[in-house]
Amino acid sequence: MRILLVEDDRDLLEPLQEALDANGHGVDAVGNGAIAQWLITQKDYDLLILDWMLPEVDGLRLCQYYRQSGKGSPVLMLTSKDTTLDKITGLDAGADDYLVKPVDMLEFLARVRALGRRSPLWRGDILSLADLTLNLNHLTVERANKTVELSGREFQLMEYFMRHPQQVLTRIQIEETIWTWGEEPESNAITTLVRRLRQRLRGLNADSWIETVYGIGYRLRPPTGSDTPASLESNPNVQPPI
Repeated sequence: MRILLVEDDRDLLEPLQEALDANGHGVDAVGNGAIAQWLITQKDYDLLILDWMLPEVDGLRLCQYYRQSGKGSPVLMLTSKDTTLDKITGLDAGADDYLVKPVDMLEFLARVRALGRRSPLWRGDILSLADLTLNLNHLTVERANKTVELSGREFQLMEYFMRHPQQVLTRIQIEETIWTWGEEPESNAITTLVRRLRQRLRGLNADSWIETVYGIGYRLRPPTGSDTPASLESNPNVQPPI
């Protein structure tokens, strides 16, 4: 999932971000409400996690702004405010769930998984293309009874490919999806990441499924004759794997 995490306490922001990263999520983590408000006008998120007390624009106002903009992804409020009235206020502002600090990490991740299933962008815990499957909970890809584990960033790229099968994805699209706000990937970062993912897929005899489209980007396409409902005409721009 693509998640916006807004928390001004660095001692809490960093472990939450690390836990989400480790579970394969792409996280834009910021500590300022005004920056968060700008980000939700620029990107579509599967989930928002908002601290209540924030500089400039607090989490309650952010939640209200998000709902008024017509966006429907779930919102999890994080706060030390624990009275019944506080919870009612947060839920009435448009939040879907409410977690009181200090945060138990296992409960936090469970609530993230549960809320992810409510997202209008959610399509299930398993993504499939031909005979290849990607498990969103375990960060694994499987084919012919063989399973390969992926790193967080490899998983994010594979998920992006699986959600856009047969589609040519530009380097800019990949960068904006995989790298979080404020990151500055090196010039060869995408090439390196694709190479690493191909190496993982080689264990499933599926490394050739990722095609390089010269001058544009990459595409995930099963070979002609595999168990897929449609095949595309050959593209002269497609180059051999890097």
